[in-house]
Amino acid sequence: MKQFRLTGGARIGRANATYPFAELYVDENTLKINASLVGNLIFQPQDIISIKSYKALPLIGQGIKILHRVDNYKQNVIFWTMKDPEFVISQIKQTGFLEKANFPLTEKDQQIVRQQRQGGHPLKPFFPVVFILLWNILLLYDILPFFLQKRSGGPFGFGICIALGLLFLTALMTLISAGFRKLILKEGRDLEDIKKFAAFILLISGVMFAAFFTLAFS
Repeated sequence: MKQFRLTGGARIGRANATYPFAELYVDENTLKINASLVGNLIFQPQDIISIKSYKALPLIGQGIKILHRVDNYKQNVIFWTMKDPEFVISQIKQTGFLEKANFPLTEKDQQIVRQQRQGGHPLKPFFPVVFILLWNILLLYDILPFFLQKRSGGPFGFGICIALGLLFLTALMTLISAGFRKLILKEGRDLEDIKKFAAFILLISGVMFAAFFTLAFS
């Protein structure tokens, strides 16, 4: 079975993942776009209406636009690539995927159907809500006393350090703990769906934690 893989970026709805945080995978039976927290989409050939070249800006704003009929996915799906969009489409054709796009609709793979019904976002809905709530509470712990003139110095201190530490710990647990991933990820999702983004967050939050900790307690 011929396969085609490509690293790039992606726009799903209004959310955008820049290079190299998106992966395109195509074989005869499936087309997948893994854009980490921006979205993990999977299509069978009969889900596709068309795949067209898309150019917003030369070189840095080009890709393929996927028109589909999956109700639970955002309609605006673009995979960004540095390669010629026509070349990417030709590679997809060579897998045999597009040849099946006009076949009569048959019973779809139930695992794919379940994933499509969950929508494109890999995280369980409660997790972003809880994390954002905790993040804002910790930031307010620093900001409110500063603006109420109950604390001297800058607006950030213990709260931002705890928030960044929490972000670092969350990214670390996502990478190393299967139990933690089971808690926060939707059914059928795994480490590969969020690995790149989690590693990026681990690095950035670690650097920022060290910087803010030094400033807050120096």
